[in-house]
Amino acid sequence: MFENLTDRLQSVFSKLTGRGILTETDVDAAMREVRMALLEADVDFKTVKSFVAAVRERSVGQDVLKSLTPGQMVVKIVLEELTALMGGTESRLVLSGRIPAVVMLVGLQGSGKTTASAKLARLLQQQGRSPLLVACDVYRPAAADQLEALAAQLGVPVYREDGGNPVEIAREGVKQAVATMRDLVIVDTAGRLHIDEAMMAEAAAIRDAVRPDQVLMVVDAMTGQDAVNAAKSFAERVDFDGVIVTKLDGDARGGAALSVRSVTGRPIKFVGVGEKLDALEPFHPERMAKRILGMGDVVSLIEKAQSTIDADTAEQLEARLREGRFTLDDFLAQLQQVRKMGSLADLMKMIPGANKLPADAQVDEGALARTEAIIRSMTPRERDKPSLINGSRRERIALGAGVSVYEVNQMLKQFAQAQKMIKQMQVAERQGKKGRRRGGFFPGMRRRHISYH
Repeated sequence: MFENLTDRLQSVFSKLTGRGILTETDVDAAMREVRMALLEADVDFKTVKSFVAAVRERSVGQDVLKSLTPGQMVVKIVLEELTALMGGTESRLVLSGRIPAVVMLVGLQGSGKTTASAKLARLLQQQGRSPLLVACDVYRPAAADQLEALAAQLGVPVYREDGGNPVEIAREGVKQAVATMRDLVIVDTAGRLHIDEAMMAEAAAIRDAVRPDQVLMVVDAMTGQDAVNAAKSFAERVDFDGVIVTKLDGDARGGAALSVRSVTGRPIKFVGVGEKLDALEPFHPERMAKRILGMGDVVSLIEKAQSTIDADTAEQLEARLREGRFTLDDFLAQLQQVRKMGSLADLMKMIPGANKLPADAQVDEGALARTEAIIRSMTPRERDKPSLINGSRRERIALGAGVSVYEVNQMLKQFAQAQKMIKQMQVAERQGKKGRRRGGFFPGMRRRHISYH
């Protein structure tokens, strides 16, 4: 979503960082380009105006212009101001100690509210909560059915009353949670295609009836400033606590995500980054600012790896590697762990500097799937001992995987290189241990007595 904005900003910064000296005129020219980049990204005009003014004021100070790296200082200022624009620090979901805690979701129809309800239930379920979903959208056809279908994937119950009063449904849903010993209720309210008085009144009535711990506004990032205007109207009438920005993985301009905090004064708490139920993440302003500026997001990458990679599998692999055993079954297990983390393109965006790769360096999303198909087309004996795979076996494997013999050869070559690298690491580790036993600081180094004169 922010690729165009990232490219524009990096173009501006490359001009600044390539100079040894900056003048006020240079900063003004850069700020004009930043202003245009943000406006083209559909960021609110008043937000852009205040943001650019704040960056310029800090950038023309003597400490910046007279520093040894003024361009880098300006980039640092932009990062800090962009982080502040989106809230500064992570805003966590605050729930009271009462049982059940209640979270209410509001928003326009089509913003992804029902899906966001299920995603939030999954996220809080992983944190030890026992959620109950309440279907209060009695107007949209099959809305409750959609919520039930999503909840079934999580094993989470849904309270519904077809054709009933939404306020009473919400109230009875909370009672049902108490009766079934559920400690969390997520209320999915109805939306409209546009802001109207009836929707606002109903949302306010549900809020007053169940007294939620948190009211979250769901906005669609792909609707641009319309989403921000809707959020502003809800803030005035329903007084929500935070925002869930959905469809942040889309290809729209993304200005809503940058504008909503400054326009409504409410923080972004979560962002939807995909269609699957696990594609809801807590929002970290600094990490998002770094991604927008092309600096990557290593912390999120590590957290994603920790949450998806199975610890037992990793320990088993480590033990096998120490023994010098690394088979194609181990290789397959590692590929499956990587695939759990999401698309390669999304993972690449989190790596600092990856955006500077050549334009023709496209990520082949199907490569992992083809490699898995090749390995699965082998017999258990072939996976354990790839040296058995001769020409006729390669043809059979290629036919079974639906790939060419060339691709089978390439995969086996890559695996052989991985095995070679592992053996080199083992040798280095053994030499290191040997050197430490001898008292050396490096492999093979012996401690010598040196006299100084």
